[in-house]
Amino acid sequence: MTRWDRSEADGRIFSDGWREAGGGVLPIVSPGDGSTVGRAGIADDGDVERAGRRAVAAQAEWGRASYRTRADVLHRAAEAMREIRADVEDVLIRESGSLPGKARHEVDKAIDELVEAAGLVTRSQGDILPVEDPSTLGIARRIPVGVVGVIAPWNAPLMLAIRSVAPAIALGNAVIVKPDVKTAFSGGAAIAEAFARAGLPDGVLHVLPGGPETGEAVVRSPHTNVISFTGSSAAGRRVGEVAGGLLKRVVLELGGNNAFIVMADADLDHAVASGLGGSFRHQGQICMATGRHLVHESIADEYVERMRAATERMRLGDPLSPETTLGPLITVGQAERVQGIVDAAVADGARIVRGGTHEGVFYQPTILDGVTSDNAAFRQEIFGPVAPITRFSTEEEALALANASDYGLSAAIHSRDVARALGFASRLRAGMVAVNGQTIYDAAHIPMGGIGASGNGGRHGGHWNLDEFTYWQWVTVPTISG
Repeated sequence: MTRWDRSEADGRIFSDGWREAGGGVLPIVSPGDGSTVGRAGIADDGDVERAGRRAVAAQAEWGRASYRTRADVLHRAAEAMREIRADVEDVLIRESGSLPGKARHEVDKAIDELVEAAGLVTRSQGDILPVEDPSTLGIARRIPVGVVGVIAPWNAPLMLAIRSVAPAIALGNAVIVKPDVKTAFSGGAAIAEAFARAGLPDGVLHVLPGGPETGEAVVRSPHTNVISFTGSSAAGRRVGEVAGGLLKRVVLELGGNNAFIVMADADLDHAVASGLGGSFRHQGQICMATGRHLVHESIADEYVERMRAATERMRLGDPLSPETTLGPLITVGQAERVQGIVDAAVADGARIVRGGTHEGVFYQPTILDGVTSDNAAFRQEIFGPVAPITRFSTEEEALALANASDYGLSAAIHSRDVARALGFASRLRAGMVAVNGQTIYDAAHIPMGGIGASGNGGRHGGHWNLDEFTYWQWVTVPTISG
């Protein structure tokens, strides 16, 4: 297996190869043990301007490359990711506090995205439509949008960047990706390495780490035509405001406060296991995490007790320790934010069944019972290892509680009556619903996305990527001369 030497990426940006960053450097600190993973090169406005001009020029050539050429590059990038996966997993663990299982899963998903994107090039690229003049051929065809700006978060940095980068490149676009500075290697440099090994032409991909200022420069750049943003709803509103004012297409995948509904007839063993995974995977730092456990009052006591017993067996610590089953939050600030929500929840009448405290970035797995619809823990996206439990008595009450949120990303419903569950699911305001499963579930070929405060209806995945990264062009061609 080929190793990935990160030294050339240390403190640099990727734009026609690795180069010095105009905005200086910042250390990347591991939340697990506080060590320095490396340095992120910070792109400034000049870097964004140069990358944009270069991306426009490179895209003009790449957009004319044959579908075979583009597919081959994507497949070689997938193979490159397989070659360096051990090093990518290691940096994912160290940068984001991922447990090893989550890191492996994320690399698997990244490879899936590359392979799925390669298949986009042979999907139908248009339609033949009737024209009033029968001697004229009318074609509606898909054209690359040009340059795509991708702004990706720190919680699943590799997967949430590459799910836009891969299809955009496959469809003939150039890409400027802005990873979070906390995960500049796993969310940016790893992608640059895979595509460099795959032989992607210079200028088609640029990796420019930075903070909000860098992100806004990418959005405002006269060279970017589409912005794909994944992050908080608050930041997404700002991106949408700026991009909309510039008449740019914007794809927003934002936060979630996802409902997990447990009916009276649910298989409790399965429901508890799914609820635990939904709230505590990656310490709850996932947009699809279970934010609200809505449990029928007849089984709520048993559900709470089973959840409590399971969290007692969790081991909080450094992700690199084999005994650890729950890792750190990304920063102390994030832990303090979670603490503030838990404290407000208790003030609003909730009861701490287990946890409710933290030491630095390590937040105890927490269960809150007696959470009502006006409670802070019900209303807010917590983004931490907290399971708020709300009791209901009727199906209509459960539906009202599930839909009592501005968010609309993911949901799950547990019931032995699958027909009933499907009917319930059709009334949920959510872009994705799992019956007898977790709120956290996605794949490279599905329409990933939400509604309301969770996004603007755009979708990542499968052939839906065609709608985000191409535009329609209507062409008429006379077929009879004279």
